[in-house]
Amino acid sequence: MTTLLLTTEIATTNALLKRCYQCRSRSELGSCKDPFVWNATQVESERGVSAVPCASGWCGKVIEGMGSFREDDYDMATQRMCVQRGPSDSEDRCAYTVYNHKKVYMCFCQGDLCNGAGALRSRWVSVCSSSSAMLLSLISLRYYLC
Repeated sequence: MTTLLLTTEIATTNALLKRCYQCRSRSELGSCKDPFVWNATQVESERGVSAVPCASGWCGKVIEGMGSFREDDYDMATQRMCVQRGPSDSEDRCAYTVYNHKKVYMCFCQGDLCNGAGALRSRWVSVCSSSSAMLLSLISLRYYLC
């Protein structure tokens, strides 16, 4: 009986936790690079890629490398992980920063398995679309009033 209750409690706790993809790839090697083609069920069978519970609920993606972060850059590495905490304003974002004494491009997102490239890209597309629509509305209003 105790084992059944403990198993149920662990399953419930894991279901409440958000998950993040966890992996690291260098250059064209490995399965962590962009475009990230795996989903939650496929990662279980992909070596080096996993979906891990994340207590903070914040996932990250780090791209480190030399120069312009081009896809053919041998020194480029992509890492996806759970981060201990997100930005202080709790907003999803991507920016250049210093991580482990290296200049990197880092993205933070909050949500279940949000650090797959498609999830981050779709959030930024919706933010950019909304901003563009608002800007066009303001320009139209100014033109109408003049």
